[in-house]
Amino acid sequence: MDYTFLGFLFYLFLVLVVGVFTYRRNKDHSDYFLAGRKLNPWLVAFSERASGESAWLILGLPGAAMASGLIEVWTALGCVLGIIFYWSFIGKDLREKTERSGSITISDFVAKSFPENETLLRLASSVIILFFFTFYLAAQFNGAGKVLEVTFGIPASSGMIIGAAVIVIYTMLGGFLAVAITDFIQGLLMVGALVVLPIVAIVELNSRGISLFSAIGEESANLSSLTGGAEGMAAAALIIGGLSWGLGYMGQPHLLTRFMSINDPENIRIGRKIAIWWAIPAFSGAILLGLAGMAMYGHVYFSDPEQVMPFMANSILPSWIAGVFISAAIAAMMSTADSQLLVVSSTIIEDIYHKILSREVTQKKLLLMSRLSTLFTGVAAFLIAITSQELIFALVSYAWSGLGASFGPIILLRLKWKKMTANGALAGMLTGFLTTIIWHDIDYLNAIISARFVSFIAAFIAIIIVSRLSRN
Repeated sequence: MDYTFLGFLFYLFLVLVVGVFTYRRNKDHSDYFLAGRKLNPWLVAFSERASGESAWLILGLPGAAMASGLIEVWTALGCVLGIIFYWSFIGKDLREKTERSGSITISDFVAKSFPENETLLRLASSVIILFFFTFYLAAQFNGAGKVLEVTFGIPASSGMIIGAAVIVIYTMLGGFLAVAITDFIQGLLMVGALVVLPIVAIVELNSRGISLFSAIGEESANLSSLTGGAEGMAAAALIIGGLSWGLGYMGQPHLLTRFMSINDPENIRIGRKIAIWWAIPAFSGAILLGLAGMAMYGHVYFSDPEQVMPFMANSILPSWIAGVFISAAIAAMMSTADSQLLVVSSTIIEDIYHKILSREVTQKKLLLMSRLSTLFTGVAAFLIAITSQELIFALVSYAWSGLGASFGPIILLRLKWKKMTANGALAGMLTGFLTTIIWHDIDYLNAIISARFVSFIAAFIAIIIVSRLSRN
């Protein structure tokens, strides 16, 4: 009997039950997209963390560490610092001000902040979200395909179909509440896998008489260097590029909506502690997992290093435990994909149909349309995923950069700086969007310094300059 497969089937059944259970809890589209702003800090924190890290953390980052070595420590550190910062300086203010303005999406909040340019801001933010989230969703479905192919020998395309179908069904049925509850389960599985599997791998290495860091050094001196062997300005650029992942957290709509859904702004403080204590062991474990994979198999053992986590789980764990951890990898993908589906659906229904096109319909019809847009978005994302050849890490990096730069500076300055104007907000949004696309596509520039850093700083400066000029 294949206990790995049974464990995986049980997990899929569980999340579908949650979707059915929460179906009748949604009375209107506000419930569907924000769970009525009634979630407790534990649900919000675990949902934010599980949604924030996706297949990227449990597949992409270990794969990057296996391929590139200790240099990926800067990526992990940047992410942890970003999580601490935005929970500390954005969460509470965003919760209070979005409720005050009646906003249920990030696009809605930005647009309502500047009534004189509301339609243009809403349209620009909607286009940016739809553009980058197609790549983000594609990365999650890509992750499902890889995990199921390595674990069960299911063709990657079939694995994408299974993962996409389950996510779309329970998200379409239960909305934000179903997403938050399943995220809690998924967050537990993810952090468990990222703590336990590296420990077991290191114990296995020691039993073979292999030292983790000695093995890495034997592979290549550059792999055991925190700068990948680079020196001077090149090393500084690599470190900045890794740390710049932290900037992106401030502009991710699917994460910021978690703050908007908490039952009391004062509970952000509790949620922050939970999120930080989740992030530190999870990111440390992801790096150790990749390094242990390098020591155990060699950094060129896989043609696709992002397969190291499911391969290692099947190799060194009992089958039933491997089944739990394989579910964690699928959970990582699901927890982000479901949140992104909701953001795209809310953008289509609330921002474009309801606000830009000014279509007034009943709450019941809006709820139905929200579910249908979730279905159509899932189908579109699957079609993109099945035709994409990019690694999960690369897809997420691109989308993370674009969303972080387009919305992060605006959200931060809207909450902390009273002098931002509508023109400044629009300039920052478009600068972040265009700089990401242009810089990312010019290999020479992207090799010098990360598009994540350049696009965020460029957008921030654009907002300051244009706001000052347009106030005169």
